[in-house]
Amino acid sequence: MTRGASIRRSLKFGLKKDKSLRPEALVSKGNKVEEEQEEQQREQQEAEEAYEEMQESYTLPEIPHTPLSVMQINKLIEMEVLEEAHLNLLALRREFQQERERCGEDSPMELAKKEKDLHLLYGELRSKVNAIVRDSNSLPSRNKGLLVPVARIIQEEDRRAEEPGGLAGSWMEAWREAVDEGVRAKVAGVHLERAEQNASWLAVHLGLLGKAVTEDLQQVKAELRCSYPPSFGVFGAYVSSYGRVVGQHAGKLEQRATELKDLHALLDWIINRYQSERIMGSPSLQPDMRDHSAQLLLEDDFLPRLRDKFCCRVKEDLRASMGRIITMEYEDFWRDGKPPEKEDGLLSHTMPMDIWTKVEPLVLNCRLIDAQLQQKVTSSCLQELKDFPKRLEAEFRRHCDALGPKPLWAEYHVTYINCFTALQQHMGRYRDACPLEVDAFGAEATALTARLLQALEEQFKEEVEPYLRRMMTRKWLTNDDDFTRLHRRAELLAQHCALMRPPRGQELASRLHLLVVKRYVGQLMKNNYSCKNRKHEKAASKMRSQWGSISGVFHRMRSTHEWLYDAGDDLSDVIAQRNAADIKQHLQPLVEHYPDFSRKHLAAVLHFRGLRRGREHQLILQRHGELQKEAGAGGERSRALFADMPAAVHTDCLSSVPSSCLALLG
Repeated sequence: MTRGASIRRSLKFGLKKDKSLRPEALVSKGNKVEEEQEEQQREQQEAEEAYEEMQESYTLPEIPHTPLSVMQINKLIEMEVLEEAHLNLLALRREFQQERERCGEDSPMELAKKEKDLHLLYGELRSKVNAIVRDSNSLPSRNKGLLVPVARIIQEEDRRAEEPGGLAGSWMEAWREAVDEGVRAKVAGVHLERAEQNASWLAVHLGLLGKAVTEDLQQVKAELRCSYPPSFGVFGAYVSSYGRVVGQHAGKLEQRATELKDLHALLDWIINRYQSERIMGSPSLQPDMRDHSAQLLLEDDFLPRLRDKFCCRVKEDLRASMGRIITMEYEDFWRDGKPPEKEDGLLSHTMPMDIWTKVEPLVLNCRLIDAQLQQKVTSSCLQELKDFPKRLEAEFRRHCDALGPKPLWAEYHVTYINCFTALQQHMGRYRDACPLEVDAFGAEATALTARLLQALEEQFKEEVEPYLRRMMTRKWLTNDDDFTRLHRRAELLAQHCALMRPPRGQELASRLHLLVVKRYVGQLMKNNYSCKNRKHEKAASKMRSQWGSISGVFHRMRSTHEWLYDAGDDLSDVIAQRNAADIKQHLQPLVEHYPDFSRKHLAAVLHFRGLRRGREHQLILQRHGELQKEAGAGGERSRALFADMPAAVHTDCLSSVPSSCLALLG
């Protein structure tokens, strides 16, 4: 008979049925498979009976009339003969109580000594009980038989808590502390490497830790709880203990974790895996776990602090990645003047995809942990990316400003316009989660693309200004060199715009279309030249031809300023008229298309044609005034071509002459 069975018999608990007494009549001796099945059924039945044996109530064995000596009782405790030791200790305690009642307040030295002996022995007994409980999940085969008397000792001592001679404090509470110590030892025993030894040190440790927790609780469920009365709630006590101890252990791991992958592994393990089927939700622990919380017991600010630490690390890593991207730009392109690559007819770069493939996996992986972390990480990434446009621009200016106005300089500008347009589109996918951060990054990216476009615009203006300044002059009438250069530069602009992602190329083309038209037409208003001897017909023809040529270039660039295309033809019609009187019949399209075409602008055009004064000059101006009154506010005032265009000719000398007087001049 085992030692545990002996103890149960002495404590008058129900005994297991002796295997030798079980009938075997239903099992055929020659059928080995049936014998094995029968054996498994017997073992299962014994386990169920063993659990049923440990009832809540019990009968205390007879306490000895005369206790053993203190040394003998202490020896029994050391030898783990706990039932006998406890009964003798109760006998000694009874003697103490009887003597105390006889002596009253006049306690002799002998009574004080006996009280001290009691406290020492009880202290040894509690220490032994705690050690057995602590090691019960590590040494089950050794301690399982001892847990039955341990449980009854705890019950009996808590029942006698108010009697003199016992230890202060609850024995049940001490039992729970011992359970915690055992769990703490189990957790501390899980293999944990240093980061220098294994880059995956934390992931490996958490995997082993989860396995250890599950296996230990399986053992508690299958073996240890059978040695306790139901009131101990053994399984729940161990589940709660693991929640506390592992929660404390997680705090220590957090202090060691610095790398992003380690912080991610810890967050995922705490939030998801600990409660999953891999650990606390394991089918092997069901259905017992249904009545207990599977959550870790953490400090109130632990998870927010861990999330913040993770997000800080995300920003640090992303900042370093952005720095490496800028370094690669210098090494791969700027240093050696390597031209950018083309893809699908556009200047392309891997940068937007490099950044996207850095951010998107982070966001997706965090979504698998929880929505709160995903939102915080998305926000952190966008906050860090907000500074990237200016960082790249500063280095680009430092290394590449000397390239201007070479074509490569413009190609780099187009490339980065495309990059940040694409990157802005990628980051726009996070608008639902982080609208403010998306807008903040978008504002920086838009500002950079605007500055890059402005640089291209300024370069174009600087290059074409000399050519435009010599339009509508005597040399212009006989020489095409300046317009040829202007046209060639516009064609180069068209090439650059065609390499841009929509709508940036169209935006730039539209702005420069308006610029070229204003500067070209503006030359008519400067009084630089006045056609004589019917040269106005040649000038009109040339102007119409050049206008068609330059308009064709901007049309291919899909300029949004389609309303500008009529200006050249309308002005050419006015200039081309052989008879000045016919000009009045060609003013209406000009006034309708451009309501801001004023009297002074018409006078400047007439001056260029060679009509600077006289009755017909005034009649033409008068007709223009009439047409403007007829048009009223119906014209497209938003299409301002002439409003801010200065005109050198003053027309107010006859502005106050009544129309009836002008008629008499005829």
